[in-house]
Amino acid sequence: MSEEQRLDRLTSILKRRGFILPSFEIYGGVSGLIDYGPVGARIKRKVTDCWINHWLNQGDIVEIDSPTITPEQVLVASGHVGEFNDLMTECMNCNSTYRADHLVVNIHEEPETINALEMNEILKSELIICSNCQENKWSPAKPMNLMFKTGIGAMKEQRAAYMRPETAQGMFMLFPSLYRHFRQKLPFGAIQIGRGYRNEISPRQGMIRLREFNMAELEYFIDPDNPPSEDLSSSNSLINLIPDPESGFDLEYNITFEKAFDIGLIKHPTVASTLMKTWDFLVKIGIDTRKIRFRQHVLNEMAHYASDCWDCEIFGEYGWIECVGIANRTCHDLESHENESGSKSLRAWRSFDEPRVENKTVISPKTSVIGPTFKQEAGLVIAALEAIEVDNDWPKKIELSNGNIVTITSEMIEIREIEATLSGEWFTPHVIEPAFGIDRIIWHLLDHSYDEIERSGESYTIMKLNDRVSPIDAIILPLFEKDGMDVIAMKITNKANSISGVRVEIDTSKSIGRRYARADEIGVPWTITVDHISKEDNTVTIRRRDDQVQIRATIEDMLHNLADKTIENMFLEYQS
Repeated sequence: MSEEQRLDRLTSILKRRGFILPSFEIYGGVSGLIDYGPVGARIKRKVTDCWINHWLNQGDIVEIDSPTITPEQVLVASGHVGEFNDLMTECMNCNSTYRADHLVVNIHEEPETINALEMNEILKSELIICSNCQENKWSPAKPMNLMFKTGIGAMKEQRAAYMRPETAQGMFMLFPSLYRHFRQKLPFGAIQIGRGYRNEISPRQGMIRLREFNMAELEYFIDPDNPPSEDLSSSNSLINLIPDPESGFDLEYNITFEKAFDIGLIKHPTVASTLMKTWDFLVKIGIDTRKIRFRQHVLNEMAHYASDCWDCEIFGEYGWIECVGIANRTCHDLESHENESGSKSLRAWRSFDEPRVENKTVISPKTSVIGPTFKQEAGLVIAALEAIEVDNDWPKKIELSNGNIVTITSEMIEIREIEATLSGEWFTPHVIEPAFGIDRIIWHLLDHSYDEIERSGESYTIMKLNDRVSPIDAIILPLFEKDGMDVIAMKITNKANSISGVRVEIDTSKSIGRRYARADEIGVPWTITVDHISKEDNTVTIRRRDDQVQIRATIEDMLHNLADKTIENMFLEYQS
């Protein structure tokens, strides 16, 4: 079959078999929104469960769940309100709107790094033609914030908010609770899976660029002076790495993670181990290893919060697509939220190996003045004074823990030099973050699993999904819906579904050949056929999806191996 139309055939079968469907289709659909059908939703569930277990098994990571609505103040502090923009331009002839960097993909090597001035020069060059009307009349490119704005509350009391563009901020807000949970010891991490929202200017490429999407993120909090490292020698796989062209390294490497870290290609030990764990997850669920690479961001491509970032890109029908971003967010987020909120709870304690003696300048409250002045609030005033920075700018207003604002004059305090013995210090943790685009990963999983073969002179489709993520573990097929075969098939189905972690379905519609084809198209690894012989000796035929090889086994043995995920071993024994 022609490769040219492969994308169309793949898209068609995903829709027809209930993997991925357009949202609100009877009303014409909405660009950038999709539905997961019965088959797709099951695959998504298994991919996300696999992802959760992959990180929780590390032992120092927990799962949280935070709101999808985020107050504006949070996203102002994080930088998203000011920085989360894409350049937009409009065709002056037909009024079609485009994301500007998408227009110059074939003209510029790094479209996402282009600023507005450079973009406008390209738009004036007559190289860019509107795909809708074939004209070359463009408005000046201008930044558009991608977040969906909303409000919390009603009428005058409404508080400005946004639908979250990432899950990360919820985990930063929970840092004090997480720090207590882990007994005030670093490192530790939190994971979260959920919906994110970005008002994309021009959604395209199906599941690749959506306005509402599924994301999975880990925020791993570390001491920057003592970053955790792992034994990278446990992975012998050769990985394609593309460093920043300005880093001084060659353009591309085929190298192990251990070697890449040893030569300084990957500089941070925790970033290196996170890349390795990202690779392990993708391989585990069935992404083709030949179609995975890691590309380092150039400086002007970097997100506003990152000091280093590697994109894990996967190759498919749309070319190389970023599916995971592994960023060193340093202390940007925690420090920004601390500065914006005034909270001192976004820090961690680092103990010194030996106590240190230091001279300190401190504010010493004059209780003889503060007591009579503030009466019952005197204790709150003293506590607030202990928490502020020392300077000579008096009088000043300070906020108490009860929300009241009071004025402190120089007569109420004394600035003193003291000698202090310090056992440790407070610091702002750094964060290593892998952020996974679940929809993009599922798309490439389906793309890599989709196989077209010739069978009996006709085209035949097989979705060769990894057993871990196949929507159904097995399908039970009575040869005919009579002579007791349907009864046996239903008993097997009920027994199988009573096994923890096993999901099977029964299919009685149309010919056995058509039912085999249907199971192959949705990626079911095993089909179990009940026939006339089954009534006599309690055996069934087990068919392997990928090569249609069949073996005979007892119902008891089949169920046992189905429960243990070892049906493949039955074929090995048969072949030997």
